[in-house]
Amino acid sequence: MDAIKLLIDQHRKLEAQMKAAVDARQPKARTASLAQVGDHLTKHITSEEEVFYPAVARVLGTPQATVTMSRDHAEVSRLTDEFRSLRTQTSESSEQNANDLRRVLYGLYAVLKLHLAKEEEIFTPLLDQHLNDEEAHRLFHKMAEATHGNALH
Repeated sequence: MDAIKLLIDQHRKLEAQMKAAVDARQPKARTASLAQVGDHLTKHITSEEEVFYPAVARVLGTPQATVTMSRDHAEVSRLTDEFRSLRTQTSESSEQNANDLRRVLYGLYAVLKLHLAKEEEIFTPLLDQHLNDEEAHRLFHKMAEATHGNALH
């Protein structure tokens, strides 16, 4: 299903952006990369909470179906906020600050990687089985609008 492939492609891009932020050698490059990833994550989380997870809940017949995934989102948001706070609290040249920033980035990367894997391995195949191509296209069209402010073509 093409729509499922679109979601997986979005996940791969997000994961690559996060990895680039973690691997950035210069603190300023890391900060800029994460700021961009943070903005994208916020939009991605919103689109999943408003569009993707309700569809999964309908297919599974319970609104509780995605509670653990929403908890992942809360942790991603918390870590993103912690990164922003650390970035503004102390000098980036501080060894402790650098260690804290790395800890938060690696934590964020780990949570995000596991979260995306769960979506791809559990929820996307489930939707693939229960949605026809037109329904899937509408779902991911709505997600694209929520994430990027425009539709997928």
